[in-house]
Amino acid sequence: MLANVSALPPVVERWFAGRGWQPRRHQLEMLDAAHDGEHALLVAATGAGKTLAGFLPTIVDLIENPAEGLHTLYISPLKALAVDVQRNLLTPIEEMGVDIRVETRTGDTPSDRKARQRVRPPQILLTTPESLSLLLRYPDSALLFENLQNVVIDEIHAFARNKRGDLLALSLSRLQALSPKVRRVGLSATVADPDAYRSWLAPDADMDVVRLVAGDPGVEPDLDILIPENRIPWAGHSGYHAARDVMLLIEQHRTTLIFCNTRGLAELTFQKLWSVNDRSLPIGIHHGSLAVEARRKIEAAMAQGKVRALVATASLDLGIDWGDIDLVIQMGAPKGSSRLLQRIGRANHRLDAPSKGMIVPGNRFEYLEARAALDAIGDGELDPESFRPGTLDVLAQHVLGVACAGPFDEAELLAEIRSAAPYAGLNDEAFRDILNFVATGGYALKAYDRFRRIVEEAPGRWRLAKPDFAVQHRMNAGVIVEQPLMDVRFKGGRKLGTVEEGFASVLEPGDRIFFAGLSLEVLSFKETDIFVQASKKSARIVTYGGQRMSMSTHLANRVRAMLADRNDWHRFPDDVSEWLEVQSERSLLPEPHWLLVETFPHEGRHYMVAYSFEGWNAHQSLGMLLTKRMETAGLKPLGFVANDYGLAVYGLEPVTDPQSLFSPDILEHEFTEWLERSHLLKNAFRDVAVIGGLVERQHPGKRKTGRQVSFSTDLIYDVLRRYEPDHLLLRAAWDDARTRMTELGRLVRLVDRAASTMVHVNVDRITPMAVPLMVIIGREAAPEGTADEALLLEAEALAEAAMRID
Repeated sequence: MLANVSALPPVVERWFAGRGWQPRRHQLEMLDAAHDGEHALLVAATGAGKTLAGFLPTIVDLIENPAEGLHTLYISPLKALAVDVQRNLLTPIEEMGVDIRVETRTGDTPSDRKARQRVRPPQILLTTPESLSLLLRYPDSALLFENLQNVVIDEIHAFARNKRGDLLALSLSRLQALSPKVRRVGLSATVADPDAYRSWLAPDADMDVVRLVAGDPGVEPDLDILIPENRIPWAGHSGYHAARDVMLLIEQHRTTLIFCNTRGLAELTFQKLWSVNDRSLPIGIHHGSLAVEARRKIEAAMAQGKVRALVATASLDLGIDWGDIDLVIQMGAPKGSSRLLQRIGRANHRLDAPSKGMIVPGNRFEYLEARAALDAIGDGELDPESFRPGTLDVLAQHVLGVACAGPFDEAELLAEIRSAAPYAGLNDEAFRDILNFVATGGYALKAYDRFRRIVEEAPGRWRLAKPDFAVQHRMNAGVIVEQPLMDVRFKGGRKLGTVEEGFASVLEPGDRIFFAGLSLEVLSFKETDIFVQASKKSARIVTYGGQRMSMSTHLANRVRAMLADRNDWHRFPDDVSEWLEVQSERSLLPEPHWLLVETFPHEGRHYMVAYSFEGWNAHQSLGMLLTKRMETAGLKPLGFVANDYGLAVYGLEPVTDPQSLFSPDILEHEFTEWLERSHLLKNAFRDVAVIGGLVERQHPGKRKTGRQVSFSTDLIYDVLRRYEPDHLLLRAAWDDARTRMTELGRLVRLVDRAASTMVHVNVDRITPMAVPLMVIIGREAAPEGTADEALLLEAEALAEAAMRID
């Protein structure tokens, strides 16, 4: 029977009444699931009170049955979200006048508080997957968690399908072993396949034991595309052309949140907005590379309504509740409907008020992507989600972590691991490989004592080899492996944030960079520090490595459909419609299932352009493979460029038979050979070696530099490649490199489509659809956005030739 208001404790009833609220249906249903001891997944729109729904059963239970000790764990994907939830949760608890202690535990929590929390924990602890995993690696973890009642996982979609999700799933299985009655609760606003998440959340992947609670739909969002003067640029992706229009929107709203897809683009956007901020309105910047103090300062200013606009990245995608935001702007292409909906939901964070959002496309293809995203949201279509088996490097880290807490039985641990959904299919042989790796490092490394981390004290009974390994393990645990970093500091010592070593290596004293919203002159370098001073001169944008965000498959499918449906074009700006009309006259527009390939000469070179819409990462991989194959064929390739929508390869000889270049065996021969020779596999190995515990980032009192970590992993990589090519971590590195780094599935689809549906058009000069790709040739290595003005000028010259009909 569904709970009702009369079932709530009087103090909770009075709190709701005092606010003029009634508990929402889904909040009461979550209370009912708790009463019945059921696991639950709540899927509800942003602003529907999900966080309160997750905590309400805990508050009610602690009011009716006061108890000391850890009662509820709240798991957040972001440190900032945990801090924000603590602030918002403390308000109703204080207003109710109930004695419930709420604390956070993240990497930023002082060590003395962490130690006290293990001895005298609060009733509610807000933490992250990494911090929870560390808590489980102490010998007293069984005592700490023995009476745990609930685990609430917020924004479950943010980590269920990646390595952080693997780590959390293993931690949940460990918690279930320590406290068998613990209840699992998942919260999310954007889930396309709730049943898949129910399976992930459930013990033994049994989705039937997880109640699905669906919130009422909110008001339809108010979404639009910003098109200054009804014109969309040919090229660029920073939205630079719309800076004044964006500033005008900021002036017209109380608080605006401006999302960018990369940290470099966020810094550029901030500078462009500041240059047209004629009224000197307070605007700020927020991204993951800024110092934690700087992020907390701007977060507090936003919460207090002291900032009119904040430029941010995915660091603020999730959950943080600032009620005064009344507009969200997405600079550049949205990349996916779920991500866009999540971001737009930060505006008017209430179920009964529409979220207002605006997309600023950087070029004509991005306009089509933006239109596709708005259509998808209007149709209620979210990005499809795919789950994959848990990774071996994360499992190796977990096994060593279990040993740090105390001896374990091999069979019992295997059963516990298999109860975690990502590892439900783990076979006996793979588990023995994991144990052997943690115990010896593998065949090629077993002679070294430092890799002998666990020992078998009796058949099937394992323990930690030395107590020192526990200290080292807890210092190095975690699954987020950042690029080697250097700290950016003022000469007085104050830290502004971090940049990657690779970028820092090209800087010299006297160079200027835009960082933390400032123009900074580089003064000197010392070990892992870059000392700077403020400057008033122009500067370059800091760039970061890592995988670029690609347009989702379902948005790509919608863009293909729009290109083929002329009845849809009346919605487009005039210049976009004209662009497509001339393309259809000069060449062809791709049908949804085609792979259109164009070839043409331009300024003494020969070009081949494929419009495949499989995303930048897949196109990058294919570009490398195609140029290698063209070289073998004597076509003298000079290079390639790619974006989310297509790939352009150019050389000295014409391509007359593109079908042969795209033949399916390219993934069997060139792909494997290229991957083995590239830095991709070595970089992937560095990551899995760090996660798997083979290489340490920190020793007591000392942190390795990125170069030292890379040197260590490169040495081990070369040894294993030579003497143990089937080593567990080499297999894990291959898996990472083939899937995460190259989006192999999309690459396979592209090659399959080429084999059966390629349409080749040979034309005498550049075509309209080729312009956005052609214009970035020679500029693909330029920092994001810095070349936009030059790009626009060059694009107009190319467009003149492309749009001429004769």
